[in-house]
Amino acid sequence: MSASSQPIRGFAWLLAALVALGPLAIDAYLPAMPEMAVDLATSLHNIEITLSVFLVGFAAGQLFGGPFSDRFGRRLTILLGLSVFILGSAAIALGSNIELLWVGRVLQAFGGGMGVVNTMAVVRDRYSGSASAQILSQIVTIMMAAPLLAPFIGAALLLVSDWRSIFWFLAAYAVILLVLLRRFLPETRRIEESVHTLSVWQRYKSVLLNKRAAGFLFAVAFSNAGMFAFLTSSPGVYMGYYDISPTLYPVLFALNIITLSLCNQINIRLLKRFSPTKILKRGQALQLFVGAIMLALVAFFSLPIWLLVPQIMVFVGLQGFVVANGMSAVTDEFPFNSATATALISASGFTLGAVTGSVSALLSDGSPLAMVGVMACCPLIGISLRKLLHRKPIKQD
Repeated sequence: MSASSQPIRGFAWLLAALVALGPLAIDAYLPAMPEMAVDLATSLHNIEITLSVFLVGFAAGQLFGGPFSDRFGRRLTILLGLSVFILGSAAIALGSNIELLWVGRVLQAFGGGMGVVNTMAVVRDRYSGSASAQILSQIVTIMMAAPLLAPFIGAALLLVSDWRSIFWFLAAYAVILLVLLRRFLPETRRIEESVHTLSVWQRYKSVLLNKRAAGFLFAVAFSNAGMFAFLTSSPGVYMGYYDISPTLYPVLFALNIITLSLCNQINIRLLKRFSPTKILKRGQALQLFVGAIMLALVAFFSLPIWLLVPQIMVFVGLQGFVVANGMSAVTDEFPFNSATATALISASGFTLGAVTGSVSALLSDGSPLAMVGVMACCPLIGISLRKLLHRKPIKQD
């Protein structure tokens, strides 16, 4: 029996726990930022930089981990990535100045990116088509608990200890995950001798030159970019423009995660009747429609928050019909290069998310207009690029 055909206990749960490493590392320490600035005798701005540092390191870890995994295997890459994440978490917890904190965050992020990027590659090794999309939707649904719980975990740890306990918690979480994955996750990579001779650039080039894969890649990346525009601007819009209290803001934010989880569950059921590609196209079209409605209402009316929030919930939730299906469609094109394809998808999402978040922040006047405008543009660009890349060449007479 090959490694890829062996049963994996708690398959979706284990991989969801691995994917949750990113949201936990991003969100758990947010409540501790002011305390960290005081303890390390630095500015709050310098502490906030650690979030940007993490995102850059996480993307770099994915870009490295994808080709590394396709060459040396999923299991080794995941375990090595978790080890680096543990080392980085411990370095942060023991750090005495902001410089050590930055270095620790780079290590933590790089290791986390190496591990997380292999989640979809492992799924692709064992499943394809609708089955792959269903498993990915299950994983996304399970791991959605991470961004919901992470700030509460950090706040709870601050009540009984200091900010360093949060990073010791992250280290302990990764240790437990390392032990479980080492015990229950076999090697799933399917060996193809020809890909061993490909360089990292050749691996990425093979993905980028595949127009079908690139079309789906942009669909996923711009759907994620719309979400990042919301994440960047929503605190200022909700708590600044609408004067929502810091206590109510997490509740309104959580509503989006709940909607996204619900749409993922609906997606799982739809995949029993429709192809991932068909659902993705409908999801993109609906996301564009909702975005356009939001933009028109915000541009021409003084929209109360009780009307804006439900529309944003639907917009974010529709990602459940785009992301899992798009990633499944991309990795289906690369059965022996799936980790590289996954790395490119994820890194593209982070990069475009950083761009759209910055654009939204730069254009913002405090009102929801810039945020909603950027959000509405993302599915439009995603649909346009997908159609352009999937366009059939005109036959010459």
